[in-house]
Amino acid sequence: MLEFKELDPAELEGNPFEMIGKGWMLVTAEKEGQVNAMTASWGGMGVMWGKNVAFVVIRPTRYTKEFIDATDTFSLAFLEDSYRKTLNYFGTVSGRDEDKIKTSGLTVLHDEQTPYFKEASLVLVCRKLYAQQYDPKCFIDQEPDRKWYPEKDYHTMYIAEIAKVFQK
Repeated sequence: MLEFKELDPAELEGNPFEMIGKGWMLVTAEKEGQVNAMTASWGGMGVMWGKNVAFVVIRPTRYTKEFIDATDTFSLAFLEDSYRKTLNYFGTVSGRDEDKIKTSGLTVLHDEQTPYFKEASLVLVCRKLYAQQYDPKCFIDQEPDRKWYPEKDYHTMYIAEIAKVFQK
């Protein structure tokens, strides 16, 4: 694994609000030998069930969801701001329509069966623990339901143990 060093998840530094909400991340998984990724700016990190975890949310229409559902692991890759156009591209083009990874020029590496990108500055290798689709009956505050789900295409939330951290 050239250029990366492995950290204990507890050593992870950085502000998750900045990293995820402003910097964005690529959620990446592999299914039947094919890798797909999407940009995400919603999610978080914390502690759940005694484990260091990350959580991400994916709409049912996203092609990457099929890949996440087909495997036990996925990666979250954080890229430097110089890759903003690439992150925009991964967030607006579907892997159903073209080979986004080939077009982007990013390089896929693997940690065992989990794909991630060589160009990332930080990678979280995640092992799924829990998945559940949002239930509209569970919104205490109805405003997010009205604002973010006019099509009723509720996200599935995935909670995953941060199994490994790779940083450049």
